[in-house]
Amino acid sequence: MNCPQDWPEPIVRVQSLSENGVVPDRYIKPPTERPSADHPTHANIPIIDFQPLLSSDNGDDGLRAATLAKISEACREWGFFQIVNHGVSPELLDQTQKVWREFFHLPMEMKQAYANSPKTYEGYGSRLGVEKGAILDWSDYYFLHFLPFCLKDYNKWPSIPDGREVIDEYGREVVKLCGRLMKALSLNLGLEEDFLQNKFGGQDIGACLRVNFYPKCPQPDLTLGLSSHSDPGGMTLLLCDEHVAGLQVRKDNSWITVKPAPHAFIVNIGDQIQVNFHSWFYLYFFFSGEKI
Repeated sequence: MNCPQDWPEPIVRVQSLSENGVVPDRYIKPPTERPSADHPTHANIPIIDFQPLLSSDNGDDGLRAATLAKISEACREWGFFQIVNHGVSPELLDQTQKVWREFFHLPMEMKQAYANSPKTYEGYGSRLGVEKGAILDWSDYYFLHFLPFCLKDYNKWPSIPDGREVIDEYGREVVKLCGRLMKALSLNLGLEEDFLQNKFGGQDIGACLRVNFYPKCPQPDLTLGLSSHSDPGGMTLLLCDEHVAGLQVRKDNSWITVKPAPHAFIVNIGDQIQVNFHSWFYLYFFFSGEKI
């Protein structure tokens, strides 16, 4: 398959548009795809204490079984859940968010040094896909690879004081957590605990990071930060800004705004698990928030 080398049109950073007062036509969604707050709901995706599954030694078997049961129910009923007490330190999560805030608030010419292309999408971007004239999302982003190691290129990571070290540690910890989650999912499917990890490559598993930045939008009722979609991988872990709710998941024909718990990860069961294990998945999208 041929890979395009460049974008079909000049790239405009959404952050540069946010103070204009008007959303350009390129970002206005059709009426049926726009966000709606007409039917607010107090529902939220399940929040699960992951602590009982952090260690297989000296644990309470009853608590482990109860936690596995909660994860199983959340997968079947929602396809999403939040986990707290997951073993990734709150300090690391705060540091990671701080690094990315600093990057997105750098002068534009400094960020442009990391501009990406549709060949790999690695780096600083503002659109996905190469369809000329496509309606775009109201967001900028940064994309990079953690695994496999052959794709990991520190030169494409932002050079911020201590930034690369923090991002690297965050990647290692989140990959470790994903391994624990895949063990839980495997056990809930009645399989050996390493089944999913092995099916996704064992030690050669793939892992990447996408950081979404949603600049303040002057007309948030007309656009979306990220269009409704499904995730093509096996699993996505989302670290959200707990002060700006934006993620919505679809359940029972309604879009429900997720209320992020402090220092929680939102776990999304992706297409590759859904395709093989049936109906563990719900669509989600973001609408425009204030800041990362």
